[in-house]
Amino acid sequence: MVVPTKKLSKSKYKKRRFQKANLKPLALQKCSNCQALILSHRICPDCGFYKGKFVISLKKNKKKTKEN
Repeated sequence: MVVPTKKLSKSKYKKRRFQKANLKPLALQKCSNCQALILSHRICPDCGFYKGKFVISLKKNKKKTKEN
C-alpha cells in the first residue's frame, strides 16, 4: 500500500484544488478585414483572411431542411 511521505499543508492542497478558478478568458482579436472576433494567430473563419492577406476560400454550407 502506498503511503504519502509527508502531510500536505493546507496552502499546497488549496493551490492544487482551486487552480481552475484562476483560468483567464480567451483573448479574442478583431479580424482586420471583416471585424469578426477570432483567436489570435488564426485564419478568420468568416472571411478566410490572415494578417490582411487572403489565404483560403471558405464555402459556407447552407443547411437544407427536409420538408414533408
